[in-house]
Amino acid sequence: MRSIIPDYLAEALGDVAADTSGETAGYIPELAAADPERLGAVFATVDGQVYGVGDIDTEFTIQSISKPFTYALALTDRGFGPVLAKVGVEPSGEAFNQISLEGDTGRPFNPMINAGAITAHSLAGAPGLDPEERVERVVQGLSAFAGRRLKIDEAVCASEMEHAHRNLAIAHMLRSHNILTEDPRAVVDGYTRQCSVLVTARDLAMMAATLANRGVNPLSGEQVIREQVVRQVLSVMLTCGMYDAAGDWATQVGIPAKSGVAGGLIGALPGQIGIATFSPRLDLHGNSVRGVSLFERFSSDMGLHVMEVPAPARAVVRSDDVAGHGPDAIRVIRLQGGIGFAGAERIVREILDTAPPEAGVALDFTMVYSIDGVARRMLLEVARRLTLDGHEVYLVDPESMMPDPDPGDGGRVTVVEDVEQVLNSRTH
Repeated sequence: MRSIIPDYLAEALGDVAADTSGETAGYIPELAAADPERLGAVFATVDGQVYGVGDIDTEFTIQSISKPFTYALALTDRGFGPVLAKVGVEPSGEAFNQISLEGDTGRPFNPMINAGAITAHSLAGAPGLDPEERVERVVQGLSAFAGRRLKIDEAVCASEMEHAHRNLAIAHMLRSHNILTEDPRAVVDGYTRQCSVLVTARDLAMMAATLANRGVNPLSGEQVIREQVVRQVLSVMLTCGMYDAAGDWATQVGIPAKSGVAGGLIGALPGQIGIATFSPRLDLHGNSVRGVSLFERFSSDMGLHVMEVPAPARAVVRSDDVAGHGPDAIRVIRLQGGIGFAGAERIVREILDTAPPEAGVALDFTMVYSIDGVARRMLLEVARRLTLDGHEVYLVDPESMMPDPDPGDGGRVTVVEDVEQVLNSRTH
């Protein structure tokens, strides 16, 4: 049977194809010459499945979509303190190329506007790298996100450098505040080379999926960046990634995103999916017209808004029954779904409310697909306290959702494959 997802994507592309509003990026000759009819969309799941329709293997330059990834590299290479000392995280409410810095510190407001992105580029790689080595670190890092070696479009790079007057002005302003500590022109040249890296929509979807997958590339399995860096980057993408349209985007679409003036647009929904679209005509904010329309549809159709209300926490307790008879009876609490803090709290409350009189208590994880760290600690503490109260505690865990469970001092659990194994152990 054919997957329904490519058909859905084809339908969505067909619905926006007639929209010819907007213009290609006219201020850069190489980008102004792009074919405005190009159109593609790709979904990449966190387990590496890729679905795409349209011009998904057409190469174009990454432009500002490189910003969150280079910011991630800077955080990885230099640490949070040094980067935050030079680049803020506040939305500016201004266009991407505004010459705007904090009045008291000279810091750029965030890494998604050009001032912040130029600064982030200067912080990529280890201290002391020369400009060429830093560019190589950035290209290597972007390639790790994409899962293949990427290259620079030299023609676009040269075209952009000929018209980089505003970026050079920004860099000189940054140098005057000691945010940049080296030759501003060399930094702008490196930043321009970063923006001139060639990608496809397929590449961008995999890069977004790497962010959605806690920094692990779903195809290569490489841990490109740490989870703490992912959280920082996605937070800034949500609040600042769409420039002066960021507020509308956060409320209407609700997917951490970043656009580029070559027509690319990415979104990363944590734990679920990376999305990329490609259509070169831009709106007044510098965002792809048809790309924005597609993301609005995807969010609406599939409930992808990051603030979409999840199922109530009480749904994690599927049933609470007694199995067996007499002194061999056990209380079986069957759990389901993904368990976070709210779900774990609901399980704790279920056990407290039940106050199981049975000597044996089994927590059945057979239908659970994820447990976060906080929930794991809470459930193991419950197991410890049940043990101290005189209960035999069993974890029915055929898929090892709770590997190597250690309830701590005085606690004891027995891991089994199914409830029948518990009953058999208690009757023999």
